Amino acid sequence: MNDLRLVVVGAAGRMGRMLTQVIPDTLGVRLVAALEAEGAATIGADSGAAFGQGPNGVPVTSDVAAALAGADAVVDFSCPAATVAMAKAAAGAGVAHVIGTTGLSAEDLDAIAAAARETAVVRSGNMSLGVNLLAVLVERAAQALGPAWDAEIVEMHHRLKVDAPSGTALLLGEALARGRGIDLSEHSARGRDGMTGARKGGDIGFASLRGGTVIGDHTVYFAGAGERIELSHRAEDRGIFARGALAAALWTRGKAPGLYSMADVLGLSGH
Repeated sequence: MNDLRLVVVGAAGRMGRMLTQVIPDTLGVRLVAALEAEGAATIGADSGAAFGQGPNGVPVTSDVAAALAGADAVVDFSCPAATVAMAKAAAGAGVAHVIGTTGLSAEDLDAIAAAARETAVVRSGNMSLGVNLLAVLVERAAQALGPAWDAEIVEMHHRLKVDAPSGTALLLGEALARGRGIDLSEHSARGRDGMTGARKGGDIGFASLRGGTVIGDHTVYFAGAGERIELSHRAEDRGIFARGALAAALWTRGKAPGLYSMADVLGLSGH
């Protein structure tokens, strides 16, 4: 089988650079385009040389149409506006879209869902195997323990992260809500400050910490009467997200249009 022809969106970003480093060591994947916004300083530069590898012969470009014309899949860790625009473009070109972008609004998610009616889209707030396994465990724990156990999600990231709660925290919150059979948006407690009163039963609490160079720490607490369960994941290497995204891109081969998750990619959906 021929290599999967891959486009990296936001190639100069933290995850874009990591992808260009990981792709050469990933069997079955070939980088065919590295996209950046029009006017970016790296336009025209060799993406390998510019982003931490030896020259790879793939220049950084802002020409979306040309990039998609020779692609099978797109991996996208950019920003919400760019991701929504790419979702529409990838759908129009029949190119699979793997989305690791966080901070997406409800309107953004609606646009992505619409694009998924035309092509395969894999979206996750976190692409790592460990985090997605954690989400399965959280869902099962929430189902088994019920709302009598208070649930809190604490996450910490580097000082430069711009969205809170993190996409991973929200992924875990959604898993917890599914386990309880509730809507997260109606049972989400964030930003407690001052005289808040007693904790509301059934709430799913979120706390976001920022500092240093932390890649990503997440802990879900289940607090019962006289006992507590803590389920945690700590990311030590940003490469885990890139490798997971590439696995998702390879998985899209031959898949029907639809909106998929990393649980689908890993065969954990419904377990």
